[in-house]
Order: sequence, then structure tokens, then C-alpha cells
Amino acid sequence: MGCLIGLFVVRQRERNRYRRENIERLSEVSGSEDVVDTQPRICQLVLAIPTICDLFGTSLAGIGLVYVNASVWQMLRGSIVIFTSILSVVFLKRRLRWVHWVGVAFTTIGLALVGISSVLNESNKHEVYETAIGISLILGGQLVSATQMIIEESFLKNRSLHPLHVVGMEGTFGFFIMSLIVLPAMFFIPGNDINGNYENSLDALYQIGNDPKLLVFSLLYLMSIAFYNFFGLAVTKSLTAVHRTLVDACRTIGVWVVSLLVYYAFDPSFGEPFHKAWGLIQIDGFLFLMIGTALYNELLDPAYLWYCCKSPSPNTPVTASIQARDERAPLLQENRVSLYD
Repeated sequence: MGCLIGLFVVRQRERNRYRRENIERLSEVSGSEDVVDTQPRICQLVLAIPTICDLFGTSLAGIGLVYVNASVWQMLRGSIVIFTSILSVVFLKRRLRWVHWVGVAFTTIGLALVGISSVLNESNKHEVYETAIGISLILGGQLVSATQMIIEESFLKNRSLHPLHVVGMEGTFGFFIMSLIVLPAMFFIPGNDINGNYENSLDALYQIGNDPKLLVFSLLYLMSIAFYNFFGLAVTKSLTAVHRTLVDACRTIGVWVVSLLVYYAFDPSFGEPFHKAWGLIQIDGFLFLMIGTALYNELLDPAYLWYCCKSPSPNTPVTASIQARDERAPLLQENRVSLYD
């Protein structure tokens, strides 16, 4: 919702620039400097669709985090690359090159290795069952989040909406849906929270109001989410939704390193240890994720491997240019010597 403030500032600047550039024409036509408002209206109910997708996707991924480690959770979120690619082909009619599908294949292998390592790390059947549930919830949440990103890309490009507009209205719709529907329902559902509620929001507000540190962290979290969503949609509008998911996948290594650092350097009750038995499988999965990300983003081109392994033919342009350079070398050397003389 805070992004709407930035949207109002951006729109005011657009109006002022429009007035400066068209002041003479507007004065001649209408006798005033009023701006013809061509900006889309703020409240658009269609933006409630990605809002609902965001709520479902975030909820599923958050519940899945209860059953797996933070690094595994972050790595499994890389599956959004696969879902976004498939959905972009189906709904946006985007054509992907073979290198993109190779990147998707590498990403799939990496996710499989990460999931296997997470399951093998558990010691009993109950923990294995919970881990499998967590992985399923995370993958389901990423499918919903991929749908959200495809819808957002369609709105940003087809409707010419500003990223601040989309983020602000999604926050507004999300606030009312959570405040009027979700949280009241969770309050009256029986559970293990205080007073026997499934989620006691009043107690949460009471805790925030009586703990300055909790209040500061909550405000910082709100700011970080606002900037995160704005920057993500800015990438989506400039490039594509797939590029956004690829950049987002790079957070994986940061989360993993911080988890290991917290466990070994600060407090073993937080973070996670490196499992000597199956940790290498997780590293392999992470490497496959990074390779798949680089391939899809065309930072790596497998075609170069073909040219490196193949012996050059005398008729190729590269070989011809090398031969021409070798033939001109004596002449260039003579000219350079005579010039120096």
C-alpha cells in the first residue's frame, strides 16, 4: 500500500512535465493549462486476481517452511523458473529456444537433488513424511506464484500499468482481504494459539505494541517487502517474468551461507548444519540450479562447446580471417618498421 504514495509522486511529475511541454498548445485550445488525464484509474478490480494468487502462494510456501530448512526452502523456490517458463509458453505464447529448455532441464535436476537430500537427511519415517509434505506445499506455492507473475506481466505490458500501481493496489486488496476475511476466519477457528484460536491477531498487535524491537522489525519487514515487490515488477516490465524469477533464484546462496554462518558462528539452535552424509547432494543440486539459471538467462551458451570441440574448417569465416591476418602480417611489419625509421 505504501507504494501508492510513490505512484502519486510519479503521476504528479508526469502532469507537471506534460504541462511544461504542452503549455502553449493547451492555452490556445482551451485557454487553460489543465492536463488531459490519460493515466489509468487507480482502483482496478482486476488487480485482485494476482493479489489472491499472492496470498495463496505465500501461504503455501510459508507452511512448507515449517517442515524443511530455510536453505532447502529457498532452493525449492527455484522451481518457479520451470512453472513460469511453461505458463509463459501456454498463456503468453512466448517461444523459447532450445537453450532455454536446457536451462529448465538443469533446474529440474537441481530441484530433484535438493529434494532428495532433504528427505535423506531425516532419520525417521515421521520426519520423512513431514519433509515430503513441506516439499509438496512449497512446489504448489511456486506454481501459484508463477501464475501470479504471468498475470502481472500481462497487466504491466498489455494495460501499460506502472509497477508502483500494481504493487500498491495488490497491497490494498491484500490488506482488505486479510483484515475482513482471512484473519477474522482464523480468529474463530479453534487452534493452539492463545485463547484457543487458530490465529489470534489481537494478541499479535498487543505484542507489537508492547515490544519496540518487534515493532521496528515489523516496519523494516514492510519496507523490505515494498521495495522487493517494486523492484521485481520493474524487472518484469523491462524484461520478462522469467528474468525476474532468475534474479530471485540468486538469493539461494545468500540464504544458505547465512544459515550455515548462524549455526556455526553464533547459535546452534538457529540456522542449520552442513550434513556430511548428504550435504554434497545439496551442493550438486545448487550447482545445477545455478547452471540452469545461467543457461536460461543466456549467460552460458552451449553452442560454444560445439565450436571448441569441432576442428576448424578452412572454409569457415573464422579460419579465413585468421589466414588473411597471417598473410598481411609481413606487410604490416614492413610498414611499421619503415614508419619508425
